[in-house]
Parts: sequence; C-alpha cells; structure tokens
Amino acid sequence: MSVRSVAREAYEEALPALGTSLVGGLLAGVMLGGMEAELTAVPGLLVAVPALLATRGNVYGSLGARLSTGLHQGLVEPRVELGDERLRGATAAALANGLLASVVAAVAVFAILTALGDEVAGVGTLVAVSLVAGLLSGVALTVVVVLVVFAGYRRGRDPDTLVGPVVTTTGDVVGVASLLVAVRLVLALGGGG
Repeated sequence: MSVRSVAREAYEEALPALGTSLVGGLLAGVMLGGMEAELTAVPGLLVAVPALLATRGNVYGSLGARLSTGLHQGLVEPRVELGDERLRGATAAALANGLLASVVAAVAVFAILTALGDEVAGVGTLVAVSLVAGLLSGVALTVVVVLVVFAGYRRGRDPDTLVGPVVTTTGDVVGVASLLVAVRLVLALGGGG
C-alpha cells in the first residue's frame, strides 16, 4: 500500500467527521451568542464555559478511546449490552469524572473571580448549573460516543478516527444546549444568587 493511498483513505474517513465538526462548532457558537440573558443572569458563567466544554471533550474523548481500544483488542463486543461490565464501568467512570470536573470548574471560577473582585454568582448557583449541565450533556455524550464507536467499528471504520470530531462536535452543541437548560432550570427553582 502506497503512502498516497494511505493518506487518501485517512482523508476520506476523516473529512466528513471534520466537516460535521465545523458546522457543529458554528451552531454551538450561535447558541452561545443567543444566551446573553442567561449569561447575564449568572455572572461568571461565561468564564466557566470554555472549561466546561473542554472537560466534556476530554472526559468523553477518553471514553471513546477506551472503547475503541477495547474493540481493537477484542475485550469489548461492538454491541450495547447492559450486562457488559467493561462498558458499564467505562460509562460510569466517564459520567462521574464529568460531574466531578463540573464541580471543580464551578468552584474554581467562583474562587478566581472573587479573588479578582469581579462580579460572580453564588458558588451554589454555579455548582448547580454546572452539575445539571454536566449530567444532561454527560448522558447525551455517553449515548452518542457508544453508538458512534460501535456503529463505526461494525462498518469497518476506525473508531479512533471518529471519536475526536464526534466528541468535539457533540460536546460543544450538547454542552451549550445543556448549559442553557441548566441555567433556566436552576433560576426557575430559585437558585439565582
């Protein structure tokens, strides 16, 4: 196999996912741009957005990589089985890590902005918004990552090629949408302080 054919195959596999990633990133930006009222209602939330979105990419990218490695090594079957302990363990760890990182990000934003003397929402509000958004996006990302990795593998695609763009795109779009829902929910329940 020549270098040219290997490069062509890699581009053919990656370009659709990268194109989708581009469109998804723009969609997430448009949604974030439309969240002015919510970002104003929870001072400091805008500072947390990059950390929360990066966390989703890192945590669920690791989940995808773990599943991909398991598939390549024959340790995981390319189908969703609730009895599969490796799959359950990997998804539970990803959800737990995502929630923990959400809390850490919220507390860090509160501490940093307070130390700088900037206006910031209460730590309880930031943590609540981050936890709700982390749970909503975590469940969605877990489902998407598992389905895409398994479906790609069954169709002869290298799941490692798919994981990065899929997690990035889905994490951005679902992450921003989850933040919007979380802010509205927390504020509606009286956590706006």
